[in-house]
Amino acid sequence: MSDNNCTISTCPLTEAYLDYLPNVPANAFFVGLFGLIIGIQLILGIRYRTWVYMIPMLCGLILEALGYIGRIMLHNNPFNFNNFLLYLICLTIGPAFLSAAIYVCLGKIIRVYGENVARFRPRTYTTCFICSDLVSLVLQAAGGAITSIADDDQRSLRQTGINIMIAGLAFQVFSLFAFIVLGCEFALRVRRSPKSEANDFSGLRQSWKWPMFIYCLALATLTIFIRSIFRVAELKGGFSSELANNEVDLMVLESTMVSIACIALTVAHPAIVIGRAWSAL
Repeated sequence: MSDNNCTISTCPLTEAYLDYLPNVPANAFFVGLFGLIIGIQLILGIRYRTWVYMIPMLCGLILEALGYIGRIMLHNNPFNFNNFLLYLICLTIGPAFLSAAIYVCLGKIIRVYGENVARFRPRTYTTCFICSDLVSLVLQAAGGAITSIADDDQRSLRQTGINIMIAGLAFQVFSLFAFIVLGCEFALRVRRSPKSEANDFSGLRQSWKWPMFIYCLALATLTIFIRSIFRVAELKGGFSSELANNEVDLMVLESTMVSIACIALTVAHPAIVIGRAWSAL
């Protein structure tokens, strides 16, 4: 890898942590986008008291913004390991918090349609997926911590940290896949048992906002799933691989996917769709 004493004028990019200089306008755009969404999420979360949704969303969004700040810093100094870690760790673990916000919503959706329709109780779904998300987050954070403390001459230790991060990401892919399968299975149960729906929320279900909420959650889940697969492949190939050094691929399969997810989770914010009834579900 690189020497922190290097500069762009004294060392070739082949000695840097990336084989290219990150595009500043593109990365600044994502910093601004996530900053804007942070403000919207904060306002809606405080006003409608959707704490269990707002907190993981804010954590994920802040990490995303910090990750792109790290990429801008890499443009100025691609040889600085701290800049590289800021980008790597924040963009790696950020979507785990966004997934947690999605998982919270499934239990609420089940209560709207009626607990008797689901295979398991709403709390069971939420607890299982939040726990799996926590395992994924711990693995990714531990891997990032090990990578950050490894010196340049401790390549085996650094690789161990990367492998742990990959394990955390792979577990996140598995959890998202299981969530997609169980979500689809619940949707089939709803379709086959229309008379079993809870009557208390019939007005909400008939509102045009409700299907928008469902579709946006599905879109956010799919885009985070695609991004997580890309991240596993990127880290698995190593930092010197072609995939890890292709900014276009990253902007499409990482930046755009996560941005779509965050926009969907804001457009279909529970406060907009359900209002203060969210806390009662």
